[in-house]
Amino acid sequence: MHTYDTLIRSVTIVDGSGAAAYVADVGIRQQRIALLGDAGVATAEHTIDGQGLTLAPGFIDVHTHDDTMVIRQPQMLPKLSQGVTTVIVGNCGISASPVSLQGEPPDPMNLLGPKDAFRYPRFADYRAAVEQAEPAVNVAALVGHTALRSNHLDRLDRTATPTEISAMRAQLADSLRHGALGLSSGLAYASAFSADSSEVEQLAAELNSCGGIYTTHLRSEFEPVLEAMDEAWRVGRHANSPVIVSHMKCAGKGNWGRSPQLLASLEQAASRQQVGCDCYPYSASSSTLDLKQVTADFEIFITWSTPHPEMAGQTLQAIAEQWQLPLLDAARKLQPAGAVYHGMEPADVENILRHPLTMVGSDGLPEDPLPHPRLWGAFPRVLGYYCRERQLFSLETAVHKMTGLSASRFALDERGLIRPGYWADLVLFDAATIQDTATFHAPIQAATGISAVWVNGVLSWQDKAATGVRAGRFLPRTRDIRCSFPAFTPLTSDKETRS
Repeated sequence: MHTYDTLIRSVTIVDGSGAAAYVADVGIRQQRIALLGDAGVATAEHTIDGQGLTLAPGFIDVHTHDDTMVIRQPQMLPKLSQGVTTVIVGNCGISASPVSLQGEPPDPMNLLGPKDAFRYPRFADYRAAVEQAEPAVNVAALVGHTALRSNHLDRLDRTATPTEISAMRAQLADSLRHGALGLSSGLAYASAFSADSSEVEQLAAELNSCGGIYTTHLRSEFEPVLEAMDEAWRVGRHANSPVIVSHMKCAGKGNWGRSPQLLASLEQAASRQQVGCDCYPYSASSSTLDLKQVTADFEIFITWSTPHPEMAGQTLQAIAEQWQLPLLDAARKLQPAGAVYHGMEPADVENILRHPLTMVGSDGLPEDPLPHPRLWGAFPRVLGYYCRERQLFSLETAVHKMTGLSASRFALDERGLIRPGYWADLVLFDAATIQDTATFHAPIQAATGISAVWVNGVLSWQDKAATGVRAGRFLPRTRDIRCSFPAFTPLTSDKETRS
C-alpha cells in the first residue's frame, strides 16, 4: 500500500499537453507527482474528492512585472489566487537586475517600484534575494535591455556606442551564467526607442552561446507594427535565438482589424525560425501615461499621477475638461502617471488569443494603485469568458496555452504538464464556474471557482485564501532553450471551433 502526502481522487485531468481530458487519481509525494492513475486503497495525509472538478498544471504567467513584488510581497496573492504557480519577470526591457541606479528609475522602469526597490547590481544578487524571500510562486527571470542601457548610458535618447554595447554584453553574459532566461526589450518606450536595430542585435548575439531567448515589446504596436515584427524576426535570426513577441496586439483605431496580417507574419516567421507570442485576454492595455498614445479615439483611464494623485480614477478626457486644457496638455500636467488605454478591437484580441502560437500572459502591474484587472483575473478570464462563454477554444487548448506550451517555450523542465515525476504545481478548479471578478473600477478582487493551488507539492491556496505556506523556487535556465522550443503545429480542434 502506498502512502502519499496528498491524494486527489476521481478528478478530471486536463494535463497541459492539449490532449483530451480524462478522469484519474493523482498522488503527491515529496513535492512531485508520484501517482497518475488508480490509487486503489492507497492512503494519504490529505485526501481530496475531486469529483466534478478539473485538475490542471499550475498556470505559468509568461509576461509579468512582478520582479520586485516577489521579494517585497512574497505571498503573491494576485497570482496565487488565480492559479498561477510560476511567473516570468524581466519583460518589456525592464528588470530589477542587473541594475545600478544613479537617480530615480527611468520610465518605464518605475513600473517596478521606487528607487529603493532596485538593489541588485548583479543578476546573482537578485536570484539570491528571491531565494531568501521564499515567494509563494516559482520565479524565472529575463534581463531587460532598458535596464542595461540605464546602467551604462549617460542618457537614453541615443543609441549606444561600441564601448557601451561591450559593457552591456558583459553584464548580460554574467546574468546568463547565473540562470537568466534571456534578454527582453521594450523598444516602444522612449528609454529604448533610440536604440537602433544594430544595438539590439549585438546584445542579443550574446544569447547564441547558451541558447537564451529574446522577448520583445515591439518598437510599435500601432501602424508600423508589421515593420516592428520584421525587426524582431531579424534580431532572432542574428542571435540564432527564439523570439517571443510580447502582448501581441493591434493598438490604435487605425490598426483595428489587422490581426490576420500580424498572424500571417507570425506564421511566416515560424516556418523558418523559432517564434511565438503572448497575449493578455483584454482589449485594454496598461502602462505609464505615454504622450505618443494620447488620442480622443478611445478612452484613456488614469490610474495614478505623481503631481496630481487626486485625479486617479478618472478619464483623461474628464480631467482635461476640468482643467480646460487640450488632452495632450492635460497629459503633460499629469506626468509621471499611469494609464489604461481602451485601444484594441475585441475581435483582434480573440483572433490573436486563439492562435496556436499564442501563450497567455497577464502583463499585470502590481505597483499600480488602480491596476488593470488582468493582474488578478487574466487566467480565470481565459477559462471562464473566452473558453466557456465565447467558446473560442476547448478547455484542453486553453489550459495548454497557459501551461505546457509556456513550459516548453521557456525550458521550464518537469513543469507545465501533469506527468509522474514532474513537480506538483497544480490548480484544482470548477470549469463550470471559474470566473474573473476584477473590473477596471474595482480591480483588486480574487477570481471565483478555484478550489486549491499547490506549488511544488505544497498546498498554498484553498477555500478562497492563502494557506500561508510559501513553497516557490527560483527557476534558473539550465540548458539551451532552443532544444525544447516547440515547432508550429496548428491544432485541428481550434480550426473546428472557429468553423
